[in-house]
Amino acid sequence: MTAFVFEYLAASVEKEEEGGRMRWYPWHSAEYRHNHILNVVELATEIAREEGADVDVTRVAALFHDVAKLETDQELHAEAGARVAREYLESRGEFPESFVHQVCRAIEQHSYQGDLTDLALETQCLIEADLLDKVGANGTALMLLRMGYEARTHMDTDEMVERVLERGYNAASRVESETAEGIAHQRLKRVKWFREWLEDEIAGMGD
Repeated sequence: MTAFVFEYLAASVEKEEEGGRMRWYPWHSAEYRHNHILNVVELATEIAREEGADVDVTRVAALFHDVAKLETDQELHAEAGARVAREYLESRGEFPESFVHQVCRAIEQHSYQGDLTDLALETQCLIEADLLDKVGANGTALMLLRMGYEARTHMDTDEMVERVLERGYNAASRVESETAEGIAHQRLKRVKWFREWLEDEIAGMGD
């Protein structure tokens, strides 16, 4: 499944005119999107195990949740991803319809903006993992890489780290499970430590 998802993402980029979006924005590359998906799979699995959700449903939904991200508008990628997942699972003929339905439902709803307790537990685990991926050290690294892409200098680091913290606080306010709350707290703490180190070493930071 993992290889299929990467190949699908890569094909989505290749189909675009002039070499695809990755030429002008690396975050739209198949490699980046696949890495994000794998991060979400790991996080969602951890949350599902601790919270008593169906781990297999959660893992497969996480693996397919952004499979259509590079070929479809943001508003439509969840439904498109569910269709890809259904076609893949049904073509293998090894999965009961109830399993396929739960996986596709989680994918379709993973962009839901309301109260996560309104959703199935597997969907909640997927959304929490998706929210948490860009929090913490990973989120900080991505934001610093974006600084280089935007031709910023290290003197702008405080602004960029604040963006990571703001995103982290927003994610922490949305998650519902104790496991996800614990991960959010740990990751926010890492960003705060990094900010403190920067303030010790870069003139003008923290003023």
